[in-house]
Amino acid sequence: MAIEFIGFAATQETSESGPATPTATRNGGSPQPGAGHAPGPVVQPDYVHEVARVHEASGFDRVLVAHSSASPDGFTVADQVLTHTQGLGVLLAHRPGFVAPTLAARKFATLDAFHPGRVALHVITGGDDADQARDGDFTDKPTRYRRTDDFLDVVRKEWTATEPFDHDGEFYQVKGGFSAVRPAAPIPVYFGGASADAIRVGGKHADVYAFWGEPLAGIAERIRDVRAAAAPYGRNPRFSVSLRPIPAATETEAWERAREILRLTNERFGELRKAFNIDHSEQRGSQRLLEYAAQGEVHDKRLWTAIAKTTGAAGNSTALVGSYEQVAESLLDYVSLGVTTLLIRGFSPLADARDYGTLIDLVRSGAARDARTAPAALEDPVVPA
Repeated sequence: MAIEFIGFAATQETSESGPATPTATRNGGSPQPGAGHAPGPVVQPDYVHEVARVHEASGFDRVLVAHSSASPDGFTVADQVLTHTQGLGVLLAHRPGFVAPTLAARKFATLDAFHPGRVALHVITGGDDADQARDGDFTDKPTRYRRTDDFLDVVRKEWTATEPFDHDGEFYQVKGGFSAVRPAAPIPVYFGGASADAIRVGGKHADVYAFWGEPLAGIAERIRDVRAAAAPYGRNPRFSVSLRPIPAATETEAWERAREILRLTNERFGELRKAFNIDHSEQRGSQRLLEYAAQGEVHDKRLWTAIAKTTGAAGNSTALVGSYEQVAESLLDYVSLGVTTLLIRGFSPLADARDYGTLIDLVRSGAARDARTAPAALEDPVVPA
């Protein structure tokens, strides 16, 4: 199966590390600007359009449009990305519980009708009670995952039913539900979460199950858990890993850049945490990353946990540090476990998205080479015990 690359599309240039030192391209081009929090409005249309076009030119398949209680409307941002590119897709994050599932299904189907085959749903149930409360939701995590389960049952019915349907669930009741707009091809459902409840619900619904960047042994463990949860439903999900590559022409240069990013993050992140009320301490995924960070700063060949430790593992925060060839090799190690989607974003978002084209080419050529020498490797991966 082909490797899918997903980038990240925000509405302004921002990063944990704030203003970073310029970095030169691998091929000796002019230095690229750093990634500080951009001045001006939160929504900057020209930046959205540029970041979308850069991702498409670099060979990305999709970009993630993320969600939080303070974020701009994701559907509008996704439409801007799709309208200003030719084939780039979006992975649109959606948090169940605030929009009726029948309406949410039609919103996704309508977006897909204008941009066929380029839309995917990323289900974010919500692991932060405080962030949920900012939008008026005071349920606990187990309740939210039960609600997500019910939500997705209705969404799939709304997408597929050719006759009016009824639904009588714990959270949603529908009488005579029907949508005049349905996706011509199934809209893929990506699912994130590290708790037992997340794995239970994600195993039932996920087409792609998404993990943060843990060491290889941790990802292998989680793949086994999700496959076991999916088996009773006859499902065979694909898997995604999210990482923050820091490549350079040489390993030494990459580590110099990594240390500068860490220095700037230490200076800036307290300000960001206060401004945006960032606290992921309740999320099992963040807890797992912090546990790995406590065990050591570097895991496997070059998985670096220092940024996760500094930020409290606030989201996707583990990095791969090394030369372009070394980072590509480490990404292929995840592929060898059965991972088919790599969500990569940098600390200088626009410059790194441009630079990652080299990395994407190396990974895809390496995967093609591996497939020729071991044709069954990607189709039937052996996950170590």
